[in-house]
Parts: sequence; structure tokens; C-alpha cells
Amino acid sequence: MYDVCNYDTYFIQKYNAIGVLGLLLKQKLTATLRMLAYGASSDQVDEIARMRKSTILECLVRFYDAIETLYTRDYLSKPAPRDL
Repeated sequence: MYDVCNYDTYFIQKYNAIGVLGLLLKQKLTATLRMLAYGASSDQVDEIARMRKSTILECLVRFYDAIETLYTRDYLSKPAPRDL
């Protein structure tokens, strides 16, 4: 959670244009993880997370980007020939 937050400031809770606090970091990540874990669509997640569908999809894309950038070298590397 903290790695993703440090990588992309989109996940940090900020004030919007009218001075109201936006969505929480945990709220954005929960919606994203629900879509990944359960194969849920944004329609199914928007009612639970109380977020717009476009925001959920934006979170998903940014989460993918963060995970790929942060962990590709260590955890998502291609298997070596001896591993196959």
C-alpha cells in the first residue's frame, strides 16, 4: 500500500476543487483489489466502494502501472531456462 502510494500520488487523499476531501487510499485500493480478486466489473464495485466507474478504472490502470514498475524486476521476471 505504501509503495504504491509513494510511487503514484494519485492514491493520496487530497482536497478537491471545492475544498472537500477526496477518496481515501484504502478505498481506492480496496476497489481495485476487489476487481482483481473476484473478477468483478466496475459496475459491481461502484456500489460497494461508493466511487464512480471512471474513478475505479483509473485506479485499476494506475495500480497495474505501479505494480509493474515497482516489482517486475524482483517478482515478475521471466523464468530462466532451468526453471522451465
